[in-house]
Amino acid sequence: MEWNIGVWVVVGVVVVWWVLWKENKKKCGIPKGSSGWPLLGETLEFIASGYTSTPVSFMDKRKSLYGKVFRTSILGTPVIVSTDPDVNKAVLQNQGNIFIPAYPKSIQELMGKHSILQMNGNLHRKVHALIGGFLRSPQLKARITKEIENSVKHCFSNWKITTAGHSHLIYVQDEVKKITFPILVKVLMSVGPGEDLDFLKKEFEEFIKGLICLPIKLPGTTLHKSLKAKEKMLKMVQKIITERKMLMEKADEKGAVIDAVDVLLRDRSDSDAKQSLPLDFISGNIIEMMIPGEETMPTAMTLAVKFLSDCPVALNKLVEENMELMIKKQKTDSFDDYSWTDYMSSLPFTQHVISETLRMANIINAIWRKSVQDVKIKGYLIPKGWCVMTSLTSVHMDEKNYENSYQFDPWRWEKIPVVNNNCFTPFGGGQRLCPGLELSRLELSIFLHHLVTSYRWVAEKDEIVYFPTVKMKRKMPISVTPISNP
Repeated sequence: MEWNIGVWVVVGVVVVWWVLWKENKKKCGIPKGSSGWPLLGETLEFIASGYTSTPVSFMDKRKSLYGKVFRTSILGTPVIVSTDPDVNKAVLQNQGNIFIPAYPKSIQELMGKHSILQMNGNLHRKVHALIGGFLRSPQLKARITKEIENSVKHCFSNWKITTAGHSHLIYVQDEVKKITFPILVKVLMSVGPGEDLDFLKKEFEEFIKGLICLPIKLPGTTLHKSLKAKEKMLKMVQKIITERKMLMEKADEKGAVIDAVDVLLRDRSDSDAKQSLPLDFISGNIIEMMIPGEETMPTAMTLAVKFLSDCPVALNKLVEENMELMIKKQKTDSFDDYSWTDYMSSLPFTQHVISETLRMANIINAIWRKSVQDVKIKGYLIPKGWCVMTSLTSVHMDEKNYENSYQFDPWRWEKIPVVNNNCFTPFGGGQRLCPGLELSRLELSIFLHHLVTSYRWVAEKDEIVYFPTVKMKRKMPISVTPISNP
């Protein structure tokens, strides 16, 4: 009897030792770091850094202690943070079988289970390819260039000019939304100026407030109001899509593709099924695709004005280049007929300004993923179920990647490639690279061209706030005076 007990004791000790050895071996590869306080983790310090002029201070402090990849805890959730461009690339390129999207609960609730942000695999690839192909099509490029120009000019026509003794402030952050949101809605579902656009704008402003908030759906809460706003928008968008579908069926789907709704409605699965994408799926994702028109693009335009206001040398060079193009067009019969190529290829310094703005603005400061299995990248172990935060901001503001990284220097892009650059990822990366990146650059280029060839401005003092999203504290107030064009 004693002999049997002894055997079981030995077996128990061996089993415990084996389990501990396996766990210890596993932990050896997990990046160093700190879990912070119970439940809160290091959340407070993480948020506080977003209210400073150096939002990467949270990352930089831990990078100096633990290295470019470290672990932390935000709201009690273990997170591995990567400030290494190679690790970021590996995470962003490995989709579905290793990493899946991970977003705060408020975003999951607001976007829904059919959201393109949360979908994986073949369905995501198909939708991404359909939208990307449409946004890059020559037909859209030819049409959208003129529509953006008209939108910019219409916005500018309502600006009050500063005259002697009468100063009128223009709040850039508010004004540029009058350009970007209507353009994107037109591209998505061909809704022009009028009651429908005004309704969508009003409800979308309420909807987007819930992207970063407490995940509580009680009446009166931000998330509840956002969900109600989405319900109202869904009714309108579903009506537009249903009517479009009926017209297409009557016309037997003949005719040119005019917007994203057309693209998604005309998709066919490999089988003989009539419609491979359900209408509720299309309508939900159309609303989701409006986000750049209300958030990311207006912020990029506003910060371009901010950075140029603080860097007169770059502004003068930008004015010189764009004036040259305008004079060149005036000497031809195509003065009012600018093309996509004019804005995207004939204005190299303007593109450098845009690249530098995107690098410093860091509108998308990080991308979150969740591992579905244990995986090692560059010797770092990311355990199954852990979240990974790929910090794009840290890479963009790293002195090793960009000399004098906090200085606005468009000339640096004369030597640095924009494409295939792991250290420049303002539009994300991998299979989820933003399909509208060229359209975004076009909008910025058209806006800057007409701004600097039409006005001179004086900017009042303003500061950038980085949390919860990138914004100007005072909405970037400027006073403008028209210039006499040659």
